[in-house]
Amino acid sequence: MTMRNFLTPGVCSLLIACALLPMSAMSQQATTSSQRQSENTIEGTVVSSTRNTLVVRTEDNQFQLFIFNRDTVKPRSLLTGARVSVVSTPGEEPGFRLASNVTTLEAAPRAHGSAPARVPPEVRELERDIERQVRRWRAGVRAGAALDPELILFGAHAQVGPFFHRDVSFRPNAEFAFGEVTDLIALNLEAIYRLPILPRQGRWSAYIGAGPGFTFLHQNFERQAGEGRNIDFGNFDFDTGFNILTGVQFRRGTFFEVKSSVYSRPAPSLRLIFGYNF
Repeated sequence: MTMRNFLTPGVCSLLIACALLPMSAMSQQATTSSQRQSENTIEGTVVSSTRNTLVVRTEDNQFQLFIFNRDTVKPRSLLTGARVSVVSTPGEEPGFRLASNVTTLEAAPRAHGSAPARVPPEVRELERDIERQVRRWRAGVRAGAALDPELILFGAHAQVGPFFHRDVSFRPNAEFAFGEVTDLIALNLEAIYRLPILPRQGRWSAYIGAGPGFTFLHQNFERQAGEGRNIDFGNFDFDTGFNILTGVQFRRGTFFEVKSSVYSRPAPSLRLIFGYNF
């Protein structure tokens, strides 16, 4: 394989990302303008609150989920039972709204004998999904296929962040791959950047990433009849390379990723990966 073909997947990923950045800036400006025109004030009682979400029950017994961002103005603590006023704008979907200002109207009673309000399951499920999406530390699993050489792979990863920037996270991962003549173990120290095309709490988000990869690879083109796979770590060759990747991850945890390794032959030049973030 020539170097031009070897670099093609990674270069395509970067070109797509560069093309999307101007669109992202324009969409953010349009969204900000429309949100200012659709602000709404809702009063109700706090049913539950976390670092990133707030569920309020209104006087007509409706439950409304709000999400916070770094610009939200709110009290230091929002106790269950407190009466609040929330100024908000529509979210990306009908299930939640983006809170811009939260004001406490009445403090939570110190003690009361009434049973806690039962939040509808769909509201509670969406609340959990958003909390998982913005968690600063996450673990996950992955599986997929590699091309040139053809391998089946699986692995695990962690996602830590954001670091330095609200859209940058560190995601080290380990991959184990097996093929007809090739066994591979890869340790990848990658960072990913979430493209600001959609809101942070949207149904899905796109990202690009890069980082060094450390590959232990063993190839055996001769295998005696009757012998199964026999992995001997002493026969593994060590190589380093650089990974370029792009992918899409969904709020409920699943993601799809395409990765290219450069300067790391005979490691796979392209990997197609499905995974899940817990």
